[in-house]
Amino acid sequence: MKVKEGDDFPDFKLMSDAGNYVSLSDLKGKRVIIYFYPKDDTPGCTKEACNFRDNINEIKSFNVEIYGVSVDTIESHKKFKEKYSLPFTLLSDHDKQLSKTLGILSVFGTDRRVTFIVNNGKIEKIFPKVSPDKHAKEIIEYLKSSQSV
Repeated sequence: MKVKEGDDFPDFKLMSDAGNYVSLSDLKGKRVIIYFYPKDDTPGCTKEACNFRDNINEIKSFNVEIYGVSVDTIESHKKFKEKYSLPFTLLSDHDKQLSKTLGILSVFGTDRRVTFIVNNGKIEKIFPKVSPDKHAKEIIEYLKSSQSV
């Protein structure tokens, strides 16, 4: 991985499943979860996305937004989001530039499963090893513990 906690999150401009661009400047002043995953509609990635979906109210209670990112196309993201009723934005890093900049592209050309909590453009926390079925709870526990920080 080419970044560490405390670094600025790399600038980006990615197409969303809604057909508009999202950039780092759109997230300034916000605390966001940006999670990278290998591929839409595969067992582990579906489990992780649905886990975020099922815990969305508790996660949003911490005033954070969730963005899922993979190298899949916007069309793939739209189908994945609709199939599983995902209540958060999916971003396409189809040219793999952000993944390469972060150093999280696997040898297979997909993203490794890594999550970043970004606060006002800075990397607050990195989760470099993610268990798809437990990750949302891990994020919630971190958000609870970091409230007093």
